[in-house]
Amino acid sequence: MRFEILRDPVWNNIRVDELTLTLLDTDVFQRLRYVRQLGWTYLVYPGATHSRFEHALGTHHLSRRTLALLCEAEDTSIGETDQAIVRSAALLHDVGHYPFSHALEEIGALHHEDVARPLITEGSVATILSAQLGKDAPLKVFDLIRGRSESPLQGLISGSLDLDKIEYLKRDAFMCGVPYGEIDVDRLTNSLVIVDDPETGRRSLGVQEKALSALESLLFAKYQMYRNVYWHHAVRSATAMYKRLVEDAVKAEVVDVQSLSRHTDEGLMHRLESDRPTPLLAALRERRLYKRAAEWPAAELDDDKVEWIATDRKRVAQAENALAKEFGLGPGELLLDYPVKTQMLGLDIPVLRRSGKVERLTGEGWIGTINLPSLSEELYKSARWLRVFTAKRARLEPRRVLDALERSR
Repeated sequence: MRFEILRDPVWNNIRVDELTLTLLDTDVFQRLRYVRQLGWTYLVYPGATHSRFEHALGTHHLSRRTLALLCEAEDTSIGETDQAIVRSAALLHDVGHYPFSHALEEIGALHHEDVARPLITEGSVATILSAQLGKDAPLKVFDLIRGRSESPLQGLISGSLDLDKIEYLKRDAFMCGVPYGEIDVDRLTNSLVIVDDPETGRRSLGVQEKALSALESLLFAKYQMYRNVYWHHAVRSATAMYKRLVEDAVKAEVVDVQSLSRHTDEGLMHRLESDRPTPLLAALRERRLYKRAAEWPAAELDDDKVEWIATDRKRVAQAENALAKEFGLGPGELLLDYPVKTQMLGLDIPVLRRSGKVERLTGEGWIGTINLPSLSEELYKSARWLRVFTAKRARLEPRRVLDALERSR
């Protein structure tokens, strides 16, 4: 079997086989070279220009490494075809991503994993997978990506300790130049085991108890990255501007939602510049980011009254325009931002205890180990902020704004 070695700044040498090389050369995968992993984050952290392409390669590398470790484990037998399907899922897990990362999912576009279905189960990728791994391989790969496979290896691709999470935290921290993504990858991957799930009785991915401290560090690395990078106020300003920009373009029928996933980052921006140049687009291009006019941490808010800002884009656009008018600003000159709620410290994985017993570790935690409930909600609320951004520097009276938002429910 022929192999190639690719050099990578995070993992050094990445070994890829013929199947992987063939998949790399498809137009579906090559598009990821031109889709930034962290969207507009590079406007704040200049090094964050890495793409979905290298992240996908890194996830594939971790899958190869982890599968080799699992195969060395006693009483564990994983067929070569099953391994190749898992490696392919790790490689292809992001092929449905929109330009500039997750932002467009926040305006109601189809989730990127659902976008990936026809890209994997039809066309060139499906032809390659079917020819080399069997007719049902494309669907098996997609089911792993979507998190609904019956394979014991499902947890490697989608789960509390999936390889995607390990890879992006490590790579994002490295490329941003921040010290928050330090994860004991070797300890985690060497401690993964296949066990009988105590709840379902099925074979599934678990972790040995000795790796719990390394797992805890991964969860806190994720929190630190959200607080300092992913939800940095200037990153969220640029993201809010971009969402409004694309939303307005869709309403004006310059682009349609279905075509968005076919664009690259610069391809979409060029399309908007050519067909519908606007002051908002020029401001984003020139990094004239909107400024914070008012903000509140989630800890100070009543979720029942403001959660709609994260999920109901139609109402958000109406509220933005109404507030802009109330405060003497033009349409599109005031933007709201409340990041979509995420399972920042979510945990649900079987653990092989030192006694040999398998127990499921969830967000309820265990006494004396990871006791998340008392901590996770507070950490989450300290990282998530509701913000009002304005095109011109302004200081809005917070109580007045919040009252107006709560009335918009």
